[in-house]
Amino acid sequence: MTGSLGTVADLVAEVLAGRRGPDPAEVVATSVFWVHHGTRLAGGNVTYRNQYLLVRIGTAFGACAFESGEVEPDVCAEASGRSVAELLRVDVAPLRIAALDAYLGAIAPHRDDSRAEPIELPTGTPETRAAARDAAVAGLLDVPPGSKVGLIGVVNPLVAAIRERGAEPLLCDLNLRTTRWGDSITPDMTEVLDAADAVVATGMTIGNGTFDTILARCRERQIPLAVYAQTGAAVAREFLGSGLTALSAEPFPFSQFSADATALHVYRADQPSRKDDSS
Repeated sequence: MTGSLGTVADLVAEVLAGRRGPDPAEVVATSVFWVHHGTRLAGGNVTYRNQYLLVRIGTAFGACAFESGEVEPDVCAEASGRSVAELLRVDVAPLRIAALDAYLGAIAPHRDDSRAEPIELPTGTPETRAAARDAAVAGLLDVPPGSKVGLIGVVNPLVAAIRERGAEPLLCDLNLRTTRWGDSITPDMTEVLDAADAVVATGMTIGNGTFDTILARCRERQIPLAVYAQTGAAVAREFLGSGLTALSAEPFPFSQFSADATALHVYRADQPSRKDDSS
């Protein structure tokens, strides 16, 4: 949104200075909670273990995934009822990101953003819904067949969706070492960022502090960057047109917590607002 925005820390500074919306000292986080769940999709050989810290402000929920042991349960009671300004200054990174995400989502809900294209994930099983979500994410980047697509944050259905578009996935993940098909996964994102023609990264990179590096390298190489975000969906949105090419925003409650139809909010930096579609 702001061309000069360089890092997540820059965005936090702008919010604390009151340049992104209401005074954060006057905005209160009604509740802070966390969710821990495991998922193994049918036919898969990996159990995904996900933990999320969530902050509610008004009608918005901000989210940040975190690694086991990174956050203690007491943070939920200690942080609930505190102001956004206080939470943006704590030394717990997932709490800062979740609070920032909730603040930005509250002042500009994805459902009301004229730039967002809603995509309905169908009612169905976890496998059906994951496949639909990852097909939508893979479609964020318009790359020709044979392109090398860096995937930072690996989920098997998204690897399959990239291949179905004729692209070659270059895989990076901190926790996984192979896909269900035996593809190698590197923990070193540098080699992926240096070789890819385009990059798709998870919103978890915002939570673990690697997003700034990914954004800077994609800017430097002038290659497209798309983010698929449960973590920090509203945070990532602020970088559209400032290094971020496209975004799949999935605010809480996430698709894996429901069997009913839910919406993704898809953004593209070069896409006009929906209100301008008829012009």
